[in-house]
Amino acid sequence: MLEDKLLVWRLRHGSRGALCRVYEKYRDDLLRIAAGLLNEPNTAEDVVHDVFTVFIRSATSFELTGSLKGYLATCVANRARNLNRTKQRQKTVSIDSTDKAAPLISTIKRPDQWIIYNEQFRRINSALDRLPYEQKEVVILHIQGRMKFREIAGLQDTSVKTALSRYRYGLDKLRLLLDGEVTK
Repeated sequence: MLEDKLLVWRLRHGSRGALCRVYEKYRDDLLRIAAGLLNEPNTAEDVVHDVFTVFIRSATSFELTGSLKGYLATCVANRARNLNRTKQRQKTVSIDSTDKAAPLISTIKRPDQWIIYNEQFRRINSALDRLPYEQKEVVILHIQGRMKFREIAGLQDTSVKTALSRYRYGLDKLRLLLDGEVTK
């Protein structure tokens, strides 16, 4: 927490090294959160980069009042939620349904992408994808983002008890889906 305040202060005063340190410190956790909420590795990277871009632009006026990781995780969750809403609205049948061009997918994996592509992540992500979005979001933000239920409740605009219930129901469903491999 103290390091984060110092990094924000240095960033506000133009330190590129401070930005690099914040990025290196929280990148992997934020990627896991975004990938878990979006289930698309490339989009997850874009979301994290977008969040850092906005963070950089607001650096001169940014005041850290809590956890920097919590703030960044909240930004990632909000951005992921907005993208998911946009996708839901765009789920319509194309006029030209005969065009079935496959998207180009890069087969080159950078070291920071290996987190996203391992087998355990895919299995868990597949199970998470079967949860209702609100439960999925609480589970990911609490476990990956290490956010408190009070923060998650504020983000979801619900009570703390509702956030706790969503977490408990989400874990119960994950246990069933993963054959009891998930522990408390």
